[in-house]
Parts: sequence; C-alpha cells; structure tokens
Amino acid sequence: MIKLIVKEALLLLRASLPSTIEIRQDLASDATVMADPTQIHQVVMNLCTNAAHSMSESGGLLRINLGETSEPPSALGLDKPGHRGRWLVLEIRDTGQGMTRDIMDRIFDPFFTTKERGAGTGMGLSVVHGIVSSYSGYITVESKVAQGSVFSVFLPVIEDEAVMTSATRTPLSRGTERILFVDDELYQIDLIKQMLEHLGYTVVAENDSQKALARFASAPRAFDLVITDMTMPQMTGDRLANKILEIRPDTPIIICTGYSERFGEEEARRIGIKSFAYKPIRMNDLARMIRSVLDEKEDRLPKPV
Repeated sequence: MIKLIVKEALLLLRASLPSTIEIRQDLASDATVMADPTQIHQVVMNLCTNAAHSMSESGGLLRINLGETSEPPSALGLDKPGHRGRWLVLEIRDTGQGMTRDIMDRIFDPFFTTKERGAGTGMGLSVVHGIVSSYSGYITVESKVAQGSVFSVFLPVIEDEAVMTSATRTPLSRGTERILFVDDELYQIDLIKQMLEHLGYTVVAENDSQKALARFASAPRAFDLVITDMTMPQMTGDRLANKILEIRPDTPIIICTGYSERFGEEEARRIGIKSFAYKPIRMNDLARMIRSVLDEKEDRLPKPV
C-alpha cells in the first residue's frame, strides 16, 4: 500500500518541482501498515516539499527510500515502547542547506518555520509528527549545515494484511458541488484540491485570503461551500469567514485549524461557521464533514489529545 502512495505523491511532486531538483527513488518494501492512505500521502508530500524548499535556491538531489527494519526502537535511540515486529522505514534525503542543532530541536513545533514571512505558517512538519505519532510511529531527523538533511519515518508493519480498519474499508463520501478552498500552504492546496476533485467536487483554490475574498465577492453564488485555513497572512480564516458571510449570510463554511490556536468551536459557531476541524485531519473525516455540511447537518471532529 505505502509503495503505491509514495509513487503517486512523487508523480505530483515531479510536476511541481523545478527541474534543478533531481528525484531518485528506491522503494524496496511492499509492507502494509495500519494507517489512513490519505494521511500517509500527506506525510510524503509534506516531507518532500520541505526538502525541496531547502534546495530551492541552488537545486540538488531528493532521494526517497522505502525499506524495513526489525531493529527495536530502543536501538534507534527512540524510547516509545510497544511494537516488537518489523518497521517500515520511509527515508527522505536532500542535499539542501541543512539545519543547525537549535533548529532541529524545534523543527516539529507548531508554527515554527525557517521560511520568509508570508511563505507559510510552519505547520507542515508539525502535522507530519502528529500523523506519525497517531499510528504509534516515530520520526527522526539528521542534518548538517550546507550538507543536507535526512528525515526517517518508522511505522509498525502489520503482519496479517487481512487486518483492516473500518476506515480503510468504508468508501469516501462523494459529491459534485463547487468548493472554494483557501490555504496559504501550496502543498496543502495541491493535495486537498486533487483529493476533492477525485471525489467529484469542482474545486477553486486560493493561497491568498484577500484574493479568495475578491473571487467570492465577484460571484457569491458560484460556490456551494468554502473551506479555509485559520492561520494565514494578511487575513485570518475567521476574518475571511466574517466577510464572506456579510456578502452571503447562508454560505456554508468549514474552518480548519491547529488545535493549539486560540480559536475554538464556540467562537466558530458564534460567527456562523457551519463546521470546525482540527488539524491534522483525515481525508475520510473531511469528506464526511463536507457531505454533512452540504446536506445541512452539523458535524464536529474530536479535538486531538
């Protein structure tokens, strides 16, 4: 399963990355892990996008390796007990600018970023860490300044491939409505837009909240639903929602937010937002929420703990 997901993600990446970045892959493992395929896709996209960003100025080599190890976590310098069998190892290597020890110690903190102002909120690696941890996995990073970085993701292998979660058996909710999706992270736009279009929706995406407002204002009835990130430069998601509702009060809106942000469900409901999702969000949960909102039902995803 993972092998196919990685291949699909790399096809998307190749189309969006500059030709100065070479991609090489060695996908040796066909092992199965207990995880939501869309979240694994997001892990691959986020890590590879992060690696590409570190090589944006001078280009370089992006290597993606997929293998296995039976080495216990303690031998890897990791202290989380539990799984005693095989581990699937996803390794993302780049030849970019690398990181100092201080940056490596903070790299998975929500909203920490080395990007220039306005180039993103820094949630990418934090989301990866949350997803990996939710599946009893681990992520490590090694880096040297001016030499590059290596991110390694360890996920427990399911020995009996017949074992499946109900989430992987249940088909995703589909639709044909028109959605305006707003997020300042380009990789999120590419990923979510493709997945929603795969479910049958027509998606218009904007990575600038002011441009999104202008697009909506020019044709308020052109969209059946608005999905917006909360933390964005220039205009936050709640302010965007307020302005959209001033233009068309019956507009269904979903806000996606990091659980550490000071904006909760009560505030969202107060200003007229239909539903509220905490990141990281599984694609099947988002698909269900979209269908629920569009069908005029109320829904809420649980806050992560």
